[in-house]
Amino acid sequence: MPPRKPSHLTPVGKKIKKARANKKMSHDTLANETGFSIDFLKKVEAGKVTPSVGALLQISRALGIDSGDLLKEEEGRMEDRIKAYTRRTSSYAYQTLTPGAENKHLKAFRVKIDAMKSHEGVSYNHEGEEFVYVLDGAIEVVVGEHVNRLGPGDSLHFNSGIQHHLKNTAERDAELIVVIYNP
Repeated sequence: MPPRKPSHLTPVGKKIKKARANKKMSHDTLANETGFSIDFLKKVEAGKVTPSVGALLQISRALGIDSGDLLKEEEGRMEDRIKAYTRRTSSYAYQTLTPGAENKHLKAFRVKIDAMKSHEGVSYNHEGEEFVYVLDGAIEVVVGEHVNRLGPGDSLHFNSGIQHHLKNTAERDAELIVVIYNP
């Protein structure tokens, strides 16, 4: 078997740091524009935390860049590109289903949340709308103070400008399709 070529994937945190530096934007300014703490933003840039899709959208909007640029890779084989579109936190993974949708308002993701876990950190909100469709498992989507319980085949459409977060309430992994519209 031939040796694998080394990966040329640029971590999302490094891309965010580079974009922030190019804009001459301080952590303080980015924190005020996104609502995230400076500590969280520094951890993202250092690669210690992988932000959720919603967080990526907020950060990219504040930096004036396309969120697709944070998820795509400039070089590498197709296998490497596919891996570049999958990001993982300690309990939450997502893969873009619209890798060619840079500069588009609508983006779709396949999301996996580990059993009995929620996305760690703060709740998220970002301008636009969000649609969640459950493929497998049982989840709670908390929008504001309202708790929505969804199972396989259930869906929810909501204003993503309202604080929201996802939680897997089952003893098995949950898989969903999440579609985000940003005006």
